[in-house]
Amino acid sequence: MDFAVPPIAQTVLAIAGGQAVFPVRRVYCVGQNYADHAAEMGDGRTPPFFFGKPADALVPGGGKIAYPPRTANLQHEVELVAALRGGGADIPVERALDCVFGYAVGIDLTRRDLQAQAKEKGRPWEMAKGFDRSGPIGALAPAAQCGHPAGGRIWLKVNGNVKQDGDIGRMTWNVAEIIANLSTYVTLAAGDLIFTGTPAGVSTVARGDSLECGIDGVGRLEIELV
Repeated sequence: MDFAVPPIAQTVLAIAGGQAVFPVRRVYCVGQNYADHAAEMGDGRTPPFFFGKPADALVPGGGKIAYPPRTANLQHEVELVAALRGGGADIPVERALDCVFGYAVGIDLTRRDLQAQAKEKGRPWEMAKGFDRSGPIGALAPAAQCGHPAGGRIWLKVNGNVKQDGDIGRMTWNVAEIIANLSTYVTLAAGDLIFTGTPAGVSTVARGDSLECGIDGVGRLEIELV
């Protein structure tokens, strides 16, 4: 096969404790999936809604990340990420966790000022959520080893100061419910990632800030904005 331009490299994630890697197909994100975060954003409990990030916006392993252009209000959102090993359409809730390969810690970096402008004008969020290097993510912990965490501390520190401190058991919609609901909109498949939402405490970060985050039983992640 001849390509008119060089083919795009496959985005892959490391798997904790192994040599194999996980190929990423699509990246879905759930908006405002913790009641406390929905409250701080001015919204109550609603059915889950979804947006996406390009697979090549991920930053596997974290590390140094360039501060993005065209924003004066970059904010962090630490999230549990589910990685799928299977999928389908209209997946029943009781079978949804069978689709999960494993879990990781991720950060949904958000240009909050651009998001606010988009919300005000009823425009898409892509430039606020799906920009380059907007999805730092740690190594995957296989569900065969860590199980399917239904509770556990989720936290994020900026320069050593705790900003987000919650529990994944307080998600409005759990992982199985998210998968089942999302599969009514699109056909899910192996390689899909789902960022499942963030607890309260999001804050603005600046060049030079160091962020550290983690989820009990899943893993940790560190990034530095440069």
